[in-house]
Amino acid sequence: MAELLDEGPFFHGTIADLRVGEFLTAGRPSNYRPEIVMNHIYFTSLVDGAGLAAEIAAELSKSDAIPRVYAVAPTGAFENDPNVTDKKFPGNPTLSYRSSDPLRIVSEITEWTRLTPEQLQTWRERLTALLSSERGEILN
Repeated sequence: MAELLDEGPFFHGTIADLRVGEFLTAGRPSNYRPEIVMNHIYFTSLVDGAGLAAEIAAELSKSDAIPRVYAVAPTGAFENDPNVTDKKFPGNPTLSYRSSDPLRIVSEITEWTRLTPEQLQTWRERLTALLSSERGEILN
């Protein structure tokens, strides 16, 4: 029997406009490196973590994308996200996970801690530096 990593609730941040009952699936381009097709779908137990992911996705989209956060339900097994766990940070401080199975949209979340204009500028600078270096590698 697999160890239960977390009971949730779970959240996913994106720019996709989805409806309750729809599914998020692997096999789509990365928000951070669009040349990489992702083998997993990522989610977290922290609503503000999903909000940050949504705001970064909107920032990187080069469009008028709207950041969105959804409460999601995994439909299969999941694991700790190695992009933010032991290979980069000890443990799983961001309560981030990934699954190759779809996530079902449970509801849209409209309240999370939004980034200030200053924080958005800091993230722009971090992302520019990160995406131009090897540190931006995605463990797919």
